[in-house]
Amino acid sequence: PLQLLQPKTVPKRLGTSQKKPREPQVPRSLIKEIFRHFAKMPMTRDAFKIVERCSERYFKQLSDDLEAYTRHAGRKTVEAADLEVLMRRQGLVTDKMPLNVLIERYLPLEYRKLLIPVAVSGNKVIPCK
Repeated sequence: PLQLLQPKTVPKRLGTSQKKPREPQVPRSLIKEIFRHFAKMPMTRDAFKIVERCSERYFKQLSDDLEAYTRHAGRKTVEAADLEVLMRRQGLVTDKMPLNVLIERYLPLEYRKLLIPVAVSGNKVIPCK
């Protein structure tokens, strides 16, 4: 007996992949460089993995806190004042240790010029707001 020919059904592929979108991460090389600068000694791979995970969690919490401060103020843009409040709550900025002192102590000159207003000739203040 003849069987009716029927087309084979091909399972449909999903147009999008099932992977989770990746969150931006702090580059490993930067974390390693910072840790080496302050620790001044070599570290094992296991220790680096722990430092890397801690750094990721720290920056995630930092960004969540900044977002909360900005929303509380009724704004949609994070401002320098939000960062200063966060650093004050963490105990990094105090009355004896203002933010400008931390900037001068830990950041290179090119970043200091961008963050701290400086008067130059012609009564111009750089960076201008």
